[in-house]
Amino acid sequence: MNAPSPNTAPDRFALDAMRRLVADLFAYRPALYWIDFVLSAGLGYALALAYLTGSGPAWAQALAFVGAGVLLFRAGTFMHEIVHMNGQAMPGFRLVWNLTYGIPLLMPSLMYRNHLDHHNINRFGTPQDGEYLPLGSAPTGETIKYLLQVPILPLLAVLRFLVVTPLSYLHPGLRRWVMRRASSYGSNPYYQRQVPADEPLALWALQEWACFAWLAFLASLFATGALPWALLGKVYLLMSFAIGLNWLRNLAAHKYVNTGERMSLQGQLEDSINITGQTWLTALLFPIGLRYHALHHLFPAMPYHSMGEAHRRLMAQLPPDAAYRVTDHPNFFAAVSQLWRGARQSAGNGALMQTWRRLGAPGG
Repeated sequence: MNAPSPNTAPDRFALDAMRRLVADLFAYRPALYWIDFVLSAGLGYALALAYLTGSGPAWAQALAFVGAGVLLFRAGTFMHEIVHMNGQAMPGFRLVWNLTYGIPLLMPSLMYRNHLDHHNINRFGTPQDGEYLPLGSAPTGETIKYLLQVPILPLLAVLRFLVVTPLSYLHPGLRRWVMRRASSYGSNPYYQRQVPADEPLALWALQEWACFAWLAFLASLFATGALPWALLGKVYLLMSFAIGLNWLRNLAAHKYVNTGERMSLQGQLEDSINITGQTWLTALLFPIGLRYHALHHLFPAMPYHSMGEAHRRLMAQLPPDAAYRVTDHPNFFAAVSQLWRGARQSAGNGALMQTWRRLGAPGG
């Protein structure tokens, strides 16, 4: 499988035509956001409590575990929407999400502002993109290594906020390293975050210290025996499951075949994927509009509740040879099978990740 050519000219006419077709679909519906988040998080927390404290039959515990993981994953994906909202859009929602979900689950929204690099036309698909690895052009071992990260991610989050946060404020050099290398949620371990001059560092510090205080409070409960240590293992399993759902979903977001060169807008579109099959797995793995990932890369500011209608309009009115149509995949398995075939055909391309690691630093 070949990467989209970085020299392919952007199909500006098609993009302009698509924008006109969906121009009325960018208004937020705040009530829907609130209802969706409150129900997802509320029921997710209730099921998590049933799983963590219950002593009923194993099947009931299993159902509570799966239900909690799926719903907490769904509630967490609102972070993606928050990052793309402009500063004036739904500030109350952003605040409540951080207070009730982002901080308690160690996912404050400022840790995901690096997602904007994923939408930067000069960085997408390169080592400077924190959410892109060339898994479709690298040996299969890289995909396996990617999946093996999941069990350590909850532990890294705890270490980041409970230990690294206070230490980072003791030395400017350590603080700079932490901001570059330990302050981003993404799948590219070689990515180094570039902190812009207008970054709200005071708000960033507030969210960091809030996570630290929450973890210190929980640690005191375990240390004093107010919470049993056995509970810690159950929490770890639940968090690993919820994170693992997102990690799996991410495999079907792109074809991941670009080998690091700058890509045209059309090349970025053709590397992205829409999952359009109406199956139960699609609903579980791709909440909050994530199934329309190619559409999202065309129109990052479009709210999730408009994406289904936007996709229907585009598929109905675009010409048969429109580049947008190649992004369509019937289900998760079709997308991942395509990635795996590309990886198997790239067995001799072992040096690719060495190049990726070398170029991961800003300006690399």
